[in-house]
Amino acid sequence: MVDLDGVRQAMLRGDGAPVHSIDNAYYKAYSAASITLGRSEGSTKEVAARMAKAAPSTVPQTPLPNVTYAVGGVTIKANGAAIGAIGVSGAPGGNFDEECAMSALAKVQDKLK
Repeated sequence: MVDLDGVRQAMLRGDGAPVHSIDNAYYKAYSAASITLGRSEGSTKEVAARMAKAAPSTVPQTPLPNVTYAVGGVTIKANGAAIGAIGVSGAPGGNFDEECAMSALAKVQDKLK
């Protein structure tokens, strides 16, 4: 989990999770906390879907540090306002990463103010 500045607020790694999943989860949370806000998107999945529909560009993309468009980053909102993001990595597929993130948020959503 990160705040809107991309600063880690919490981290949890499951037994047996690949070591790279720590960084990958952070990149997903960082991306959800930064890229999704400009277009009111709620996840890296939504960003990736939008980008896939965009016409190809001849302008090269500049790689941004800590940014990924991989599925599994979800914006955390309280009273409709973004307050941070959660990133999940390590499942056998990004769709499962996002499901895990959404499930975690659902368990605490009533506590977010």
